[in-house]
Amino acid sequence: MTEQLLRTPEAPSSVIEHKQNPKKAALASFLGSTLEYYDFVLFGTASAIIFNKLFFSGDNPALATIGSLMTFGVAYVARPLGGIVMSHVGDRLGRKKALMITLVLMGTASTAIGLLPTYNQAGVFATVLLLLCRIVQGFSAGAESAGASTLTMEHSPEGQRGFFTSSVMLGCSAGNVLASIVLVPFMMLPESTMMSWGWRVPFILSALVLAIAYWVRTHLEETPVFEAEEEEEIHSVPAIAVLKHQPLDVARVFFVTFYSVVQSTFMVYALSYATDHTSIPRSTMLIVNALAMAISMLTIPLAGLVSDRVGRKPTLFFGAVGCIITTYFYFDAITNENLFLVFALCILNQGFFYSCWNGTWCVFFPEMFQQQYRYTGMAMGNQLGLLLTGFGPAICAAIYNAYGWHEVVYFVAGCILVGCVAIASARETAFTKLEDLGKKR
Repeated sequence: MTEQLLRTPEAPSSVIEHKQNPKKAALASFLGSTLEYYDFVLFGTASAIIFNKLFFSGDNPALATIGSLMTFGVAYVARPLGGIVMSHVGDRLGRKKALMITLVLMGTASTAIGLLPTYNQAGVFATVLLLLCRIVQGFSAGAESAGASTLTMEHSPEGQRGFFTSSVMLGCSAGNVLASIVLVPFMMLPESTMMSWGWRVPFILSALVLAIAYWVRTHLEETPVFEAEEEEEIHSVPAIAVLKHQPLDVARVFFVTFYSVVQSTFMVYALSYATDHTSIPRSTMLIVNALAMAISMLTIPLAGLVSDRVGRKPTLFFGAVGCIITTYFYFDAITNENLFLVFALCILNQGFFYSCWNGTWCVFFPEMFQQQYRYTGMAMGNQLGLLLTGFGPAICAAIYNAYGWHEVVYFVAGCILVGCVAIASARETAFTKLEDLGKKR
């Protein structure tokens, strides 16, 4: 069936014989995303509760905390550049080649963080090195999600694109859970031990995840769509082409991405808020996050499957309403130190409602674009939109210091609503054939 969809009278035999391999593509995307989000959670957690003490002066704790959270966000400045550069490689030379490069960059930078000197050892030079490693992480991550999503979607059979492409964010949840499992025992070490060497071990272990993911990706074929494209015209500069032909879709992806402020607020800022302003132990908050992410490993593919049946837009709208409501009550529960509600609301938000986003956006975005610049179009809009997501925790900290936690929730809700307006303006793509995606109606 899949081969028939790809076969046209003009198609060369080499393309016809090149079969889709959705399971292998999903596994390769899953492992790459596992590495990306393992590192995402490690850095996010460390920036919330550790790096302010290790890589910044202790003279002004509040300023050190905001500075530490800013290091988390600085990667999102590099992400658009990485997205543009590596998506150019992906649309010109192949999805697989681009993803191999991004994988190595991410794993190397993350491992290097575990070997850095601290502020007490090297002064501001240590802060600069941390920023450089974080920028490399951002450059890599800027192309990883778009490349993995595009590759998996193009390998997927019709009617199941959402289900198979959800493997990208399924890997993110797996990376989140893996990071939490690794972090919890080190967070429970005596303070002096954890701050001296304990925090380094989880970063160094990134090398193991890198090795496994690299091996799997070396055994993955290029996508049939890209192979077919090689026989046709390939745009010399995909970024210019997509801005010429589909500028509104790039803008839509940009604004829809504001939705993802929810996750950086829950995974990073809420951890900092609970640690600094309540007596809830940091290990408890890590367990809360890990449990919610473990549940999302079941609900993300379910959301992808639902989006294949009812559409991308209804799935996203349902998740948005639930995210706004549960975010408010989550911060209220943290403020009142109600652990039962903290667990319940984090599970509802990240384990169920936000899974509607995670199970859908990775297929919704590439489906907006034609194949010649699909990787580039998704990467440009998504990574520019993620600037707000990356700096979300620092913005939340500044808002809280000026106003309070209610205003933090209003900020998150506002970001979700902007995303929903952009979703409403987009076409429903769940029931469009692969070869017709991105074409004018």
